[in-house]
Amino acid sequence: MEKDIVGGDNLTDNQRKTSIRFFDSIPVRSVWDEESSTWWLCAADVVSAVVETSNPRVYWATVKRRNSELFANCKQLKLTASDGKKYNTDVISQEMLNSLMAIIKSPKKNVFIEWINSIGSSIDEKSKVKAYELFESGVINSIEVGTVRGLKQIHAFIFGGLYDFAGKIRDKNISKNGFMFANVMFLEDNLLKIEKMPETSLEDIVKKYVEMNIAHPFMEGNGRSTRIWLDLILRKNMSKCVDWSRINKKDYLSAMEMSTHNDSQIQKLIKSALTDSIDDREVFMKGIDYSYYYESEDLV
Repeated sequence: MEKDIVGGDNLTDNQRKTSIRFFDSIPVRSVWDEESSTWWLCAADVVSAVVETSNPRVYWATVKRRNSELFANCKQLKLTASDGKKYNTDVISQEMLNSLMAIIKSPKKNVFIEWINSIGSSIDEKSKVKAYELFESGVINSIEVGTVRGLKQIHAFIFGGLYDFAGKIRDKNISKNGFMFANVMFLEDNLLKIEKMPETSLEDIVKKYVEMNIAHPFMEGNGRSTRIWLDLILRKNMSKCVDWSRINKKDYLSAMEMSTHNDSQIQKLIKSALTDSIDDREVFMKGIDYSYYYESEDLV
């Protein structure tokens, strides 16, 4: 029988706050426990991230069976697997994580513990929580769709209190990997032109998204804000949004780099990942997780 664990007996599996974080490109699923204000981690995902094994679930089951503390204190709930279905899954607390790491022999385990301990303290993690709140609070339904003002609203909500330039168009030139984004002298005019671009087809919408990425209107946080902006445009005009978990990080970054002169690859990727689950809480939350993953650096 499934134990009702996290967030109290009144929460269903679909109401619990879940998150995916990436350690060395390996997804580690977790769920939020309101009572203790902590994230509970998928045990098998932790093993997969730290240990070189072909079957992390068997490895975890073996370790749990041999350790009375882990066996007694791990809990179970349904988490979404890679096939999109929910399964009863062992989760462990941060205290249990230390016990697990004491058993495991791996050069990665200290780096993993440092990474876990840092969760919640960085600007990225704080802004990620606010990105979740954009949906949870219902504010997302009041965002102006497809406009510069709407993009500024998204950016201000996510990064407000974290950056003094939250929601403000940059006044300095910026570049990345040798590519210079829109010159600040022409940025305002450029943004007005992008705002007026058509949204009558998927191709039009993706072109508009690409142009906004090239403009890069903020000093930081452009990708995370603009992907939400894109989803709102798709939702309004096509009753679709992107299931970002279906787009590989390397493929996405490569396609976006190529899009400055040829947008065919990003068009193809986005088209292949469209879903009509536009009001699905889990699709949105998972989209935020992957959006932040695109911006992250590998840890080990």
